[in-house]
Amino acid sequence: MKISARNQIAGTVVSVTPGAVSASVKIDIGGGNIVTSSVTNEAVADLGLSAGDKVTVIVKASDVLIGK
Repeated sequence: MKISARNQIAGTVVSVTPGAVSASVKIDIGGGNIVTSSVTNEAVADLGLSAGDKVTVIVKASDVLIGK
């Protein structure tokens, strides 16, 4: 699959916590860093996401904020 987003980070799903409508998916991207994504429960089911899965985190945003 080709995709236009350039911010792609390989990782491993640590946990999937379903909620009423969306799920919280935690992904270990290495170096002690965890990325958390909120996706619909339907997307979790469609992708068959579960802990241990190798995935790619894709970040596509018009604004990226940095604070210090």
